[in-house]
Amino acid sequence: MSAAASCLLTEDQFLCCICLDVFTDPVSTPCGHNFCKTCITKHWDVNVPYQCPNCKKVFYTRPELQVNTFISEVAAQFRQSAQQKASSSSSEQQVTKPGEVPCDICTGTKLKALKSCLVCLESYCETHLEPHLTRSALKRHQLIDPVENLEGRMCPKHDKLLELFCKTDQTCVCMLCTVLNHKTHDVVPLKEEYEGKKAELGKTDAEIQQMIQKRRLKIEEIKHSVELSKEDADRETADGVQVFTALKESVERSQAELIDTIKEKQRKTEKQAEGFIKELEQEISELKKRSTEVKQLSQSEDHLHLLQSFTSLNAAPPTKDWTEVTVHPPSYEGTVVRAVNQLEETLSKQMTKLFEAELKRVQQSAVDLTLDPDTAQTNLILSDDGKQVKHGDVRKKLPDSPERFDYCACVLAKQSFSSGRFYYEVQVKGKTKWTLGVARESINRKGDITLTPQNGFWTIWLRNENEYKAHADPAVRLSLKSRPEKVGVFVDYEEGLVSFYDVDAAALLYSFTGCCFTEKLYPYFSPCNNDAGKNSAPLIISPVNHTE
Repeated sequence: MSAAASCLLTEDQFLCCICLDVFTDPVSTPCGHNFCKTCITKHWDVNVPYQCPNCKKVFYTRPELQVNTFISEVAAQFRQSAQQKASSSSSEQQVTKPGEVPCDICTGTKLKALKSCLVCLESYCETHLEPHLTRSALKRHQLIDPVENLEGRMCPKHDKLLELFCKTDQTCVCMLCTVLNHKTHDVVPLKEEYEGKKAELGKTDAEIQQMIQKRRLKIEEIKHSVELSKEDADRETADGVQVFTALKESVERSQAELIDTIKEKQRKTEKQAEGFIKELEQEISELKKRSTEVKQLSQSEDHLHLLQSFTSLNAAPPTKDWTEVTVHPPSYEGTVVRAVNQLEETLSKQMTKLFEAELKRVQQSAVDLTLDPDTAQTNLILSDDGKQVKHGDVRKKLPDSPERFDYCACVLAKQSFSSGRFYYEVQVKGKTKWTLGVARESINRKGDITLTPQNGFWTIWLRNENEYKAHADPAVRLSLKSRPEKVGVFVDYEEGLVSFYDVDAAALLYSFTGCCFTEKLYPYFSPCNNDAGKNSAPLIISPVNHTE
């Protein structure tokens, strides 16, 4: 049978009624119906008596099945033809998918549109687009990539194509609009405005890309800061573990030495007592021996023997006078105190090393400061380089600006800080009074000033030559081992920390912690009154010599 003849047959004629698919190895039953060999074999393996699935005819003996070669050939040709047809159809036609513009002309299954016509206001698939590509009248129509809602491109008032742009009203208009509603307005073709807006979009995109790049750089900066923070944290942890391990070992060693000292005293006492006991036991043994001899002699009936031995036995044997001999328990007074004092010295050395390391770290944040003459109280004398300030007896005539302190003998630095860390050092050698620290920008600069964090001041001072205080609320008296000659001031803005150091002794004087900074901070200096020359030495902003 030819392929042309097979095309006259329908698909249903080549379907197995069991598997509902095109025949595979078709066989015929005695009643004349066809099935796939595998399908009818499995069917009869389960169902007895044997019955035709199609006409229900019953066979009491299982029929022998033979391949129907004619049906087999036709089914194979039909299968091949169907596959080719399906392949050809799928390659030539593209059915509309979600989000794609469908052809407005297609009936039934909508195919994907290739172009939209701004004149016809319709979208066309490849087949229905052909007239616009071949007919001279339609070739003049404007075709664009397929879009939906073509009606939205028409003027709602005049039902004309929106092909112009009114720059005055910033809206799209048709030709009639320019004559009627927009007669005196600045109107340009859509393409011209399109090019301009496209250029603006390009500029906007460039700006956006620049903003994206800046933010990417900021991300890298933040990541780098986190890495540095982790390195600092790891280093600080390692240093802390090392220090506390050393301290723990020192405590354990001091404890062991204390116990050994006490035990050694006890061993000496026990050894002395054992010597005395041994000596006493030897004397007791000798005395017992003499006692036995005396008893024996006293019972003797031999007059001569008793008289001859009496002199030697009557006298007590030589013994030690034990009246003044005593064993005194050892004195442990001061033993623990001395051990603790020794441990304290060790801890003090460790603390000094810690402060030296800390001071070295904060000195990495050193800044160069100069004093601001516009803030200086009029009795203050500033050096030409802005690094020194002292109090003079003569009040200078200067304008009383809002920035200037008018009563308290103090001055601010020119430099301010609103983030990060900064550190500076001030020489206070030879002074009997001074105040140092930082102040926020909005502090009161007129009249008497109360130095507290609530008022915007974080300071420490010296008064009466040896009275040091930190101006917390309430004030904290500082007990210092030595008088600082150079004071270091360190601020961590984000951490809310202000610390003061004795630079030469590498010792921490005081720290304000948990501060909340929201304004600019200015370094604050007060040399105080010269006190008839007793306090005439200046405060000097010193260059930072990083500790080795």
